[in-house]
Amino acid sequence: MANAASGMAVDDDCKLKFLELKAKRTHRFIVFKIDEKLKQVMVEKLGEPDQSYEDFTASLPANECRYAVYDHDFITAENCQKSRIFFIAWSPDVARVRSKMLYASSKERFKRELDGIQVELQATDPSEMDLDVIKSRAS
Repeated sequence: MANAASGMAVDDDCKLKFLELKAKRTHRFIVFKIDEKLKQVMVEKLGEPDQSYEDFTASLPANECRYAVYDHDFITAENCQKSRIFFIAWSPDVARVRSKMLYASSKERFKRELDGIQVELQATDPSEMDLDVIKSRAS
C-alpha cells in the first residue's frame, strides 16, 4: 500500500528480513534503499551476524541517503547481555536534495512497518552515528 505523502510502498522482503533480524538474529544489520523507479523501499544489503559495527557503517554510501537497522549487543553495568535494535536514517549533507526530501517524507511510514525498533538515530555525518553514540543511546 503506497504512502499518500511520498507514494512509497514497502517491499515485503523488508518486513521479512527485519523479522529475521529481530526474532532469529540471522542478520547484524539491514540497509534499505528507496528505488525511485519502482517507488518502493527495498533491502539493499544484509549483514551477517558476525559482522562488526565498522562493517555496517562501511556499507552506507557516503553521498546517498539510506535507512538502516542495526542490532547492537552490549553488556549492562549489572553484567547482563542485552541487545537494542536501532533504526538509523542516514541522510548525508552531500546527498541530492530530492533524495533527502524523499527519505524524510517516507521515514515515519516505513518505520511503522518495522515493529520492534527500540532506538532511532538521524545522521547526516558519520560522527553522528559512531559507535560511542550507539553505546550511549543503547543503555
